[in-house]
Amino acid sequence: MELCVALDLPDRMLNLALAEKLVEHDIWLKVGFRSYIRDGKGFIEELKQLNPNYKIFLDLKLYDIPNTMADAAEEIAGLGVEMFNVHASAGKKAMQTVMERLETFENRPLVLAVTALTSFDHKSFHEIYGADIEEKAPWFAMQAYQAGLDGVVCSAFESRAIKRATDEKFLTLTPGIRPFGEASDDQKRVADIDTAKRESVDIIVVGRPVYKADDPAAVVRKILQNL
Repeated sequence: MELCVALDLPDRMLNLALAEKLVEHDIWLKVGFRSYIRDGKGFIEELKQLNPNYKIFLDLKLYDIPNTMADAAEEIAGLGVEMFNVHASAGKKAMQTVMERLETFENRPLVLAVTALTSFDHKSFHEIYGADIEEKAPWFAMQAYQAGLDGVVCSAFESRAIKRATDEKFLTLTPGIRPFGEASDDQKRVADIDTAKRESVDIIVVGRPVYKADDPAAVVRKILQNL
């Protein structure tokens, strides 16, 4: 299991300061909507300058018509990030088109599909998708697997079912991890490290428990020791 730290602080300098505190670890760093819209390609380059072995997960959750998603995916691949994501609910055709477009890249990034946002509880998910998470998340994952993607974004509680439905090597990335039982905040389906291990999660994303800590580096070291 690998660690990804979410750079979700309110300005570029705070995020860079956090990344600088963690340079001893060759971990994943998540760059999301706010950071990328505000700071762009230059921010990714600055992170790589801090530690060339940082692996960047660009968390933009592409969702559009197939050709538009593929156009965006091609631009993302040119940024030199190691991973990005799309929404599985954009459909198998859109995901296939993305993967076909990336075939020309010698070292393409990993591509994951979002199954069900961890901010959904069961009631709110059913209101939108007309199905239970336990049923729909593995179905979305199978669509992504058949489209040639590398894995999915899901909660820890769907990870094992998704691997059973696809393949043990099909990646599961789980956001909103509260490693040692911290408050869940706006996330609904959260888990700790032990749960993530038990459910065979491949990459955990930790945000607030790291960047709100007095000593983020110490928290990261403790997390890595427990992985």
